[in-house]
Amino acid sequence: MSDFHYTVDDDGVAILTWDAAGKSMNVLTREAFLEVESMVDQALADDAVKGLVITSGKKDFAGGMDLNVLANIREESGEAPAQGLFDFTMNGHRILRKLERAGMKPKTNKGGKPIACALTGICAGIGTEIALACHHRVISDDPKAKIGLPEILIGIFPGGGGTTRYSRMVGAMAAAPVLLEGKMLSPQKAKSAQLVDAISEDPLEAARAWVLAAKPADIVKPWDQKGFKFPGGAPYHPAGYMTYVGASAMINGKTQGAFPAAKALLSAIYEGAMVDFDTALKIEARWFTQVLMNPSSSAMIRSLFLNKQALEKGAVRPADVPDQTVQKIGVLGAGMMGAGIALVSAQAGMEVVLIDQVQEAAERGKAYSSTYMDKGIKRGKATPEKKEALLERITATTDLNTLKDCDLIIEAVFEDPKVKAEITQKVEAIIPETCIFASNTSTLPISELAKASTRPDQFIGIHFFSPVEKMLLVEIIRGKETGDRAVAKALDFVRQIRKTPIVVNDARFFYANRCIIPYMNEALRMVTEGVSPVLIDNAARQLGFPVGPIQLADETSIELGAKIARATKAALGDAYDDSPADDLLFWMEAEGRLGRKASAGFFEYDATGKRTQYWPDLAEKYPLAVEQPALAHVQERLMFAQALEAVRALQEGVLTDIREGDVGAILAWGFAPWSGGPLSWLDMLGAPYAAERAEALATEFGPRFTCPDLLKEMAENQEQFYKRFAPEQAAA
Repeated sequence: MSDFHYTVDDDGVAILTWDAAGKSMNVLTREAFLEVESMVDQALADDAVKGLVITSGKKDFAGGMDLNVLANIREESGEAPAQGLFDFTMNGHRILRKLERAGMKPKTNKGGKPIACALTGICAGIGTEIALACHHRVISDDPKAKIGLPEILIGIFPGGGGTTRYSRMVGAMAAAPVLLEGKMLSPQKAKSAQLVDAISEDPLEAARAWVLAAKPADIVKPWDQKGFKFPGGAPYHPAGYMTYVGASAMINGKTQGAFPAAKALLSAIYEGAMVDFDTALKIEARWFTQVLMNPSSSAMIRSLFLNKQALEKGAVRPADVPDQTVQKIGVLGAGMMGAGIALVSAQAGMEVVLIDQVQEAAERGKAYSSTYMDKGIKRGKATPEKKEALLERITATTDLNTLKDCDLIIEAVFEDPKVKAEITQKVEAIIPETCIFASNTSTLPISELAKASTRPDQFIGIHFFSPVEKMLLVEIIRGKETGDRAVAKALDFVRQIRKTPIVVNDARFFYANRCIIPYMNEALRMVTEGVSPVLIDNAARQLGFPVGPIQLADETSIELGAKIARATKAALGDAYDDSPADDLLFWMEAEGRLGRKASAGFFEYDATGKRTQYWPDLAEKYPLAVEQPALAHVQERLMFAQALEAVRALQEGVLTDIREGDVGAILAWGFAPWSGGPLSWLDMLGAPYAAERAEALATEFGPRFTCPDLLKEMAENQEQFYKRFAPEQAAA
C-alpha cells in the first residue's frame, strides 16, 4: 500500500497526503521517499496544477525517518557501508532539492510552482526537513502541535538538508538552540524561530490559499538568489568568525567533546557556509555519513530510540494480562518522593490520596504540586485552571480509610523494614483484595518487604528516582512471589505517567543502585589515594556523565551513602568488602559535611546554596598525590566499575533483558549516553579486550574488577551482548 496519496482539487491545487499504512505515526521509508518524488514530478508536469500542498492524513505530520532504514543500508552495502549511506543521503538531498526548486529554470528562477506544507500535531526529523524544503509552512493552532529537529538527542544530526537549510535561514547562532538542543517548539515559538511561516486553525486551507496567491518571487529561496549572504556573517567575515569561535566553545562546554554528532553538525555548518548551497548539501552528507559510521550513533539510536520506545510500548509486559490502567492511587508518605509521585500521578489524570501521619505534613506534600504548577504558570506552560484541576485530584489526609477504593498503593515511607511492614499490614486491611501494593524503596529487598504482606503475589517494587517529576526512568522490581498482574499494573502505571520502565528481579540494590554505588565508591577510593576530586569529576563529565561522581555524592547526600554502607555491612557480615570509600564517608559524616542539603560536603556552598569550590580541607585528610594519574586511566576505572556490575546483574538474572540494562543506565544516572549504555560500551570495546582490561585492573586495584564469568566466556567465544542476548530472545 502507498504511504502517500495524490489528489487535485477544483482550484488546481495538488494535495499530497502522507498517511503511512498500518502505522499510528508517519515515518519515512525509502519506498515512500520515491513516492514523494514521483508525485512531485506528476504535479510539476501537469499544466492544470497550479501548486502543491503536502499534508498528513493523521493527527500528526511526521515522527521522522524509519531509523531501521539506516541500519539496513549499512548491511546491504557490504564492504562499502559509508558509500551506501552517503549515496542514500545524497539521493534524499536530490529529491528535496527537486521539491525546493519546483520546476524553476536554473538561470532565471522562473517557471516554478509554489509548494506549501500544512503541518498537524507533531512534526519531527525528516518531516521538518521536508517542510523546510517547501516554500511556505503552516502549522495548526493547537497546544499539542510541536515542530523541531531532535536528531541530536539520539546521537545523529539533521542530515536531510535541515542543518544546511535552517542555518542559512537564520544564521549559525540562531540555529544553534534548534539544531544542538533538539527542542520541539510550540507553534508560536516555531514561528519566532522561522521554522514555520504561519499558524492556522485550518492549516490545509491556509496552505491552499497561500499556493493560489503566491507570486513567482515567493518561491525562490534566499540561497538561490544572487548576492545571498549568510545571516550573521560567513566564517571569514569578522562577525561570522566570532560566531563560530563562540559556537565551538559552547558545544565543547556543553558536551565536553563526548558526543561526535555535535561537533560534526558544527563542522557541516562552518564548512557549508563557505560554499554554494548544493556543495554545502554534499558537505552535510559527508559529515552525516561520518556520524552514522561512528559506533556511537548506532548505539545511541538503538538505546535511546529503538529500545527506549520498545520498553515504553510494553516490550517486557506480561502478554496475557488485561489492561491494568490505574484509576485511583494511594501514596503513603508525603515527603519529597511521595509528593513527587502524587504530582506525576495527578498530572496523568489519576485520583490521588496522599497519606501522612500528620495532616500538616500531608498538606505540605500537596503544596509541592501547587508550587510546581505555579512555576509552570510563570513559564507559560500551565494555567490557573489546570492548576486547580490538578490539585482537586489530590486528597491530602491522615485517614487510611480513604484508600478503600484504590487500585494501586505506592509506599514511600521511611527506609526502615519495621516501619514499612507496619504500614503494609494496616493498609492491606483496608484496600480491596485486587489492589496492587508497591514499595518505592531504593535499597531494601522487595522479597523481604513482601513477607509483611498477606498477598505477596500482589506486592512489587516501583522505584522512582529523585526528583520524580524530572527523572525519566522508573525501576520495577519483581519479588520472588510477585505475580504477572502486579508487573502489568506497574508497567501500565508507568506508561500513564509517561516515563520509561525497566523490570528487574529482586536483589540487593536492584539494578540502578547496584551500578551507581560502585561508580561513586571508585571515585571516593581515588580521593583516598590522593587523586584530585577535580580530575575525577571532569573525567566523568568528559565521558558524557551529567555530573561527576564526587558532585553526585554531595547531591544524593553523604549521610545517605554512610547509612547504606552501614546497612549493607550489617546485612552481609563477613562477606562485606570493607572499603576506603566507607572510611571517607564516615569521616565526612562525623565532620558534619553531609552534602548539599547541609551546605557542606565535598563542596563549599554560599548562602543561596550554590556550589563555590571543592572543600579545600579535604586535602589535609587525604593529601593530593604529587603525580596524578592520566585522564584515561581515571575514566577507565569509573567505566569498568559500572559496566562489570551490569554484567554481573545480567549473569545473576537480575537483568533479564539487555535493553533494560542499557536504557536504565542512561536514564537513571546518565551513564555515558554516547556509548548506548554499559553493555553497548563493552560491545564497542569487544569482549576479549574488555575481559583483558578487567583482569589488569583487578591485578592493580583489587578483586572488585575481577572479570565476571559471563564476560570471560564471551571473550573466549568472540561474542557480543547484542548478538548473544538479542532483544527478540530476551523478550521471548
